[in-house]
Amino acid sequence: MRISRRKQFKPVQPRYRINEQIAAPEVRVIDEEGKNLGIMPTQEALRLARERELELIEVFPKAEPPIAKILDYGKFLYQKEKESRKQKAGQKKIETKGIRLSLRISQHDKEIRLKQAKDFLEEGDKVKIEILLKGRERQYANTAKDIINQFINSLEAMMAIRIEQPPEMQGGKLSVILGRK
Repeated sequence: MRISRRKQFKPVQPRYRINEQIAAPEVRVIDEEGKNLGIMPTQEALRLARERELELIEVFPKAEPPIAKILDYGKFLYQKEKESRKQKAGQKKIETKGIRLSLRISQHDKEIRLKQAKDFLEEGDKVKIEILLKGRERQYANTAKDIINQFINSLEAMMAIRIEQPPEMQGGKLSVILGRK
């Protein structure tokens, strides 16, 4: 038996060139207070950073000339990490919630599933509605489509939704994905 080991992928951190790693002949320099010191040769900017006992960090290499800041490199990395964590915390991950129906679903069960679907959509998640067709039920695929369409119409009566993936048959499963408008 073979056990596979998956690599844990870490998000790629942008690499900043500091001090002698900066290859540009001249840079636009910004000091630790955020004041623009103008364009100067890289060696002069490096000397200025060393006088202040700080590092010269190339923060925007694609600019013409590249923009470099005179900062403490450790504090700079800490601030960038703090910003990325704050940004990540502000994001909401959209999940796809599943609701399973059947050919013989009762009206009460359908109402419960409608309420669940409405709650999922209001929370900002997507909803995957599916009907499993087993054995001889597969010949009633049209009936299953009608049940899903009735469910979608009932849901549309309650709230504005959009069909992200139309009803499609995959093996013995008929499914559709809905999202909120």
